[in-house]
Amino acid sequence: MSANKLTGKRIAFLFADGVEESELTRPLKAVKDSGGTPTLISPEAGEIQMMRHDDKGGTIRSELDASDAKPDDFDGLVIPGGVANPDKMRTDPASVRFVRAFFEAGKPVGVICHGPWMLAEADVVRGRTVTSWPSLRTDLLNAGARWVDQEVCVDGALITSRNPGDLPAFCEEIVEQFANGAADR
Repeated sequence: MSANKLTGKRIAFLFADGVEESELTRPLKAVKDSGGTPTLISPEAGEIQMMRHDDKGGTIRSELDASDAKPDDFDGLVIPGGVANPDKMRTDPASVRFVRAFFEAGKPVGVICHGPWMLAEADVVRGRTVTSWPSLRTDLLNAGARWVDQEVCVDGALITSRNPGDLPAFCEEIVEQFANGAADR
């Protein structure tokens, strides 16, 4: 990844307690290493408990409440997985509105593992091809998506991946899509 590919780009990371640690920290590192400026957003700013699958991981500080975040301030969005993370966020109207606004603006959005639950809640997957953790397949199909089982799936400005094993391809693709912006979306 180019060290300066994302210079001048602001990327939002939306997550809550229960976020899968690697699915947050590795894309965060990829954005920083490519010169982007990440902003950590959650339903309520403060210390967020990360998970390493079923075990507690480290904590990370969210900088901004979703209700105070303005989608127009960002060039892209990352929604990491973790089972509890999107389940908590999809009950937060401000988080759901935040996600929907990126799709309405045609901005790139990267989502991995259980994160696509937020896409179903925001009603932005209808007619799109996505991948996810396998247990979300039926939920995404019921929300109108076409589900595929592949490492990374790009449908317009939406980038999805299945699990932590897909992180190298996911990180490479989100950096590329964030660098290209919303053109031709």
